[in-house]
Amino acid sequence: MKKIVIAISGSSGVNLGMKFASHLPKHIKSYLVVSKNAKTVFKEEEDIILYDDDDIGAAIASGSFGCDAMVIIPTSMNTLAKISCGIADNLTTRAASVIIKEKKTLLLAPREMPYSSIALENMLKLSNLGVIIAPPVLGYYFNPKTLEEMEDFMIGKWFDLLNIKHNLYKKWKIDEQ
Repeated sequence: MKKIVIAISGSSGVNLGMKFASHLPKHIKSYLVVSKNAKTVFKEEEDIILYDDDDIGAAIASGSFGCDAMVIIPTSMNTLAKISCGIADNLTTRAASVIIKEKKTLLLAPREMPYSSIALENMLKLSNLGVIIAPPVLGYYFNPKTLEEMEDFMIGKWFDLLNIKHNLYKKWKIDEQ
């Protein structure tokens, strides 16, 4: 994987999207789209190309850009619904539409709970199209002690799904005695 678009929709959970970006290996070029709501808590990172979500004509919204994957962390229910229905009215939803069209990897991290039946139907529809639905869910088998360890676990699981090597959490080991 050489290029990844990172979109942050909504404002709750912005830190997970930013932390995901900060943990990416240097050989992966990242392009960041931040929704208006997310900008209220956004802190600019170095080495990330930042796009305005209103810039629907940006390079990342074209199949010829050659993006390998896109993640939306967190994914608001509004953004999820728009993607599910093919609504491409901002850069985030347009880029996601292109990723689906080009049959590239799209990972969504829905952040609200409980999920309504409508949200679950939207997730099922997208999952059937090959979109990875991976909400930020904690694992407890590695006995996390801090919020940072919990966040690293979630980011590590997303990296696993994208085939990005990492050492953000201790992997499950089966005792072979």
